[in-house]
Amino acid sequence: MSTTESGSDREFAGRDTTRKRLLRAVAAQTAALSAAVHLLWAWPRLVEPADARPYVFLLGGVFTVAIAAATLRADEYRRLYALGAGTLAAFLVGYAWWHGGGTAAALASDPLAIVGKGAEVVGVVAFLALYRLAPPTSVVVERVKEAGSEATGGEPTDGEATDGEPTDGEDQSPRA
Repeated sequence: MSTTESGSDREFAGRDTTRKRLLRAVAAQTAALSAAVHLLWAWPRLVEPADARPYVFLLGGVFTVAIAAATLRADEYRRLYALGAGTLAAFLVGYAWWHGGGTAAALASDPLAIVGKGAEVVGVVAFLALYRLAPPTSVVVERVKEAGSEATGGEPTDGEATDGEPTDGEDQSPRA
């Protein structure tokens, strides 16, 4: 029995189960949609130097796209999913904070905001579900190590010399 099948890893299904693939797709799409809404809102307002929101929204949109891409490509790290949920939740809370008591009226009068806030709610739920289904980081790191050693067939990995010469990651100082 390998270490990926032992202990706490038994309760966590692999990264490519149908449920996790669907949740990753939903989380990434809602994050990208939220980013697009923020970029669409911010772009025409960049010429207004007195308002910092367009610049914050541009940065937030780019950051959210990076989270969406990482959600699709990276291993299942709980920290990534928490970051995705937190970013989308920050957009939701920020909107409510900015508009205060008039949040419902502001939301009702702006179709772009309705789309963005709806995507953010669904995205937060999807990221939190991924967080709950993901194994602890230590299990994922162990899976990656095992996959790397199996792929190389026991050959040296990064940082190990293959012919007595140090690799880029090794200290090249003389040895005693």
